[in-house]
Amino acid sequence: MGASFNDVLKFIRAKDNNVKVRMKSQDNFFIDDVISDSREVKAGTLFCCITGEKSDGHKFVSTAERQGACALLCEREVDSDLPQIIVGRVRDFLGEVASLVYGNPSGKLLMVGVTGTNGKTTTTYIIRSILQASGMRVGLLGTIIESDGITDKDADRTTPESCIVQRQLASMVKNGCGACVMETSSHGLYLGRLKGALYDVPVFTNLYPEHLDFHIDMENYFAAKKLLFTMYTKPDFTGAANYDSPYGKRLLAEFPDRLRGFGLDDGAAFRVTQSHTSINGTDLVIEAEGFDALKLHTPLVGEFNIMNTLCAVTAMRGRVDDGAVIQGVANVPQVPGRLERIDLPNGACVFVDFAHTPSALRTVLKTIRALSGSGGRIISVFGHGGGRYQQNRPELGKAASEFADEIIITSDNARDEDPYAIAEAIAGGAAIPYRIITDRPEAVRTGLEALKKGDILVITGKGPEKFITVKDKKIPFNDTQAVMSWRDKQ
Repeated sequence: MGASFNDVLKFIRAKDNNVKVRMKSQDNFFIDDVISDSREVKAGTLFCCITGEKSDGHKFVSTAERQGACALLCEREVDSDLPQIIVGRVRDFLGEVASLVYGNPSGKLLMVGVTGTNGKTTTTYIIRSILQASGMRVGLLGTIIESDGITDKDADRTTPESCIVQRQLASMVKNGCGACVMETSSHGLYLGRLKGALYDVPVFTNLYPEHLDFHIDMENYFAAKKLLFTMYTKPDFTGAANYDSPYGKRLLAEFPDRLRGFGLDDGAAFRVTQSHTSINGTDLVIEAEGFDALKLHTPLVGEFNIMNTLCAVTAMRGRVDDGAVIQGVANVPQVPGRLERIDLPNGACVFVDFAHTPSALRTVLKTIRALSGSGGRIISVFGHGGGRYQQNRPELGKAASEFADEIIITSDNARDEDPYAIAEAIAGGAAIPYRIITDRPEAVRTGLEALKKGDILVITGKGPEKFITVKDKKIPFNDTQAVMSWRDKQ
């Protein structure tokens, strides 16, 4: 890995004739790292000065210089003796420059990118399990973990900055991975965090109203998701799109020879013709044009996991043998915070799930209602994030009212908003008894203490997250750990 300063400059000039260069010496030198966080800079680093919403990388040049940066990629001339490449917008070049320095890692991996509103995380876990069953070492980048094929660590965001993505891909190559399975968020796609990466298998799950505080409307939201297929694919890509979704149908119409349609509707190329789900798992049969019927068992439950499994099988079938598909689906691990079940000593149980949109909450509660079979109560505990699409708040209250018996409205990540005001907005859509307890630990504890034999507590919104974000503070808290700690004291 690595590239000379002259090679990097030549690469950037080929894309932008207006590039300016400031350097005292014409001597060439070697760049072996590309970093946008000054705290991570070391010798041989090209420090990239990103102008963001909350910070400006140009202000940290002196720190980067002290830590050994060898050159700067910036948007304006700065007071430094380091060689400077000055461009209009650093993010437009960051990912591709990093790819050059790290040896084009996405070109050495089978790249699978999954985008959509719901189901991304679980679908990536299933696809990874299928590829692993084929004998391949697989990296994973997503909402929950970042894995380089050997080491797993907690993820900071669904789609990191583009230079981080490239460094992670390079680590996968170094560790002997044959593939990377990756969640690709609409923010990441729109902001160019995927630049420098190209995908063999782009996958679209579904699209529901979310992040419209950022994207404004559904067309802009869809346009961001669509970038995975139009800007970030290899020439011979083949992928999958949800036939049951109107947005998936649009992708299928635009790329008829590249995308397979999957769904429960009869017109889908890949479809589930039989299924039976219980509290212990799901048996299903998938039929597809040009393939034999495939009988599968998965430990995952619920109609939405039938769709997630169908999505993963559609993307992978034909790339690996059917034995790997069957084994991978059967062996998929519990996805943290995705319908994660915890049994209690008194015969009640708890499910923790990441569902944070009205459609996802409705689906989770509908699934649990269908599986419960005990006649017990369903108590739903959830909130909504601050600084997120506010129109979803009463819709969340409405969704919970359809399948729960009681609601406890609490805080999610309130950020800079008043958590009680968020809760009241949610309550505006509630049509069943509810309580507002903005302290999330207390809300979870209250729900647990109310449970009797056969009852089910459903805690949603944060899933595997380990912090509650209030203003600029991160308060340690995890729903699953809180439930287990309470259970162990009983």
